[in-house]
Amino acid sequence: MPTIAVFLRHTYYLLPASHREGVNVLLSGFSLCPGLFYDTPAQDGILSRIRVPGGILDSKQCHAIADIAENYGGGYVDITNRANLQIRELRSGINGAVLKDLQNIGIGSRNFAVDHIRNIMTSPTAGIDPQELIDTRPFVQDWENYIAAHSQLSGLSAKFSVCFDGGGTVSVCDRLNDIMFAAVLIDGRVYFRLCLSLGVKGKPPIDMGIVLLPELCLPVLAALAEVYLNYTEPNSRRKLRLRDLLNNLGCERYLQEVEQHLGFKLTPQTSSLEFSPVVVGESSNFNYRHIGIHPQRQPSLFYIGVVLPLGRLESQQIRGLADLAQRFGSGTLRLTPWQNLLLTDIQERSLTDVKSEIAVLKLDVSASNINSALVACSGKKGCAASATDTKGDALALAKYLETHVSLNHPVNIHFSGCEKSCAQHSHSDITLLGVSLESENGTLGVYHIYVGDGEGNQKFGRQLYEYVTVAELPVLLGQMLQVYQIQCQNPDESFGEFVNRYEIAQLQPLFSPVS
Repeated sequence: MPTIAVFLRHTYYLLPASHREGVNVLLSGFSLCPGLFYDTPAQDGILSRIRVPGGILDSKQCHAIADIAENYGGGYVDITNRANLQIRELRSGINGAVLKDLQNIGIGSRNFAVDHIRNIMTSPTAGIDPQELIDTRPFVQDWENYIAAHSQLSGLSAKFSVCFDGGGTVSVCDRLNDIMFAAVLIDGRVYFRLCLSLGVKGKPPIDMGIVLLPELCLPVLAALAEVYLNYTEPNSRRKLRLRDLLNNLGCERYLQEVEQHLGFKLTPQTSSLEFSPVVVGESSNFNYRHIGIHPQRQPSLFYIGVVLPLGRLESQQIRGLADLAQRFGSGTLRLTPWQNLLLTDIQERSLTDVKSEIAVLKLDVSASNINSALVACSGKKGCAASATDTKGDALALAKYLETHVSLNHPVNIHFSGCEKSCAQHSHSDITLLGVSLESENGTLGVYHIYVGDGEGNQKFGRQLYEYVTVAELPVLLGQMLQVYQIQCQNPDESFGEFVNRYEIAQLQPLFSPVS
């Protein structure tokens, strides 16, 4: 029997905008994340989120999204850390007929009852990575089709997340997901290791010591979801997260129930080969190696990783990149979990022309660009929980650093307006946490600065400075990066690795700006 929430999601987009407010009130009781088929209020207007399974969009879809951003919103889209798209500053709900047209060209799930479930993640270089063991795009599509065909999965937490990693150079093993299938080569054959999220919040999924043949991934995933659903109260305002279920129930019992659904035992690892997923705190250089020009596994073809300042694309840039993809590549854009994008299948003879046209769009392909690893949440202009204007402050910092510091490779700087850390869940090289400070002139938005990982704040690393004003940030961050460039052990040492070699008491005088 479908729940009232399922019914409302099924019928919502058919309603005129004037009738949706009451439905939004009802749906708000089901802890929905933003979606395409229902309105979600934000500080800067209505927010719409578009799921993009695997992060791949074709040229026609890009043009349609650009039209929506211009006709309804602020004229831009933001790429999220799950390779979703957000359209912000919507002035009104999107017309039902327009939503149906979007659905017809493959934007959003064909079953809007499950469109709130988190995007399916995989490497943005799936199918083109020279080092990958298996192309994971078919697995993403199979799971997307399964979700769409099973409306009962709408009863799961909207944060239920699944990831497939093909074992290539551009890995997503360190991304936070409830369930991950990570490819590994055992005795000359490709298997997937099953990894589940459990234990402390904020850690990537843990290897369960179970290997699966590729053809078993979908039935195992379906059984994992079904057992999870059995422990989920469909009408609960706060859905049980899978990590919490595993912590309470225990992995052994959970997997036993999964095996009962499957009708066969899950195979433990027997080979001496060990699988070690990328861990949080890995060099930031690893995460941004997709930026720039790289050869594909297909002979004579290349992909180009494009830097997007704070993951934002203006509507004319979306159209321009889509046209470039159509003229020079396969007609598709690939969004990344690092809030950048790829143009793929470019002939070597066309690389110079494509790079030049990207520059005309006021975008860059250099990994040393400060924007390549600069991350910020929506900030106080878009979110009531934020203490600071994170995006504005990040852009101002980037403008200063571009003329004062020359980087050899990316430094991951993360602006978070509150403790929730929505824009980036893993440790960064430098985290700036927005906090409120009471003063004689009222409440000010300032920043605590964290660096590296090691001991300290579980989300943000070790605290280096407290209550740094926005005016102080550029010079201080510039000094920190200049010291790192001069004193790093070798050109490949990341900023995070550099600071982890020091105690905080040593770093503070090292980084103090010269007066």
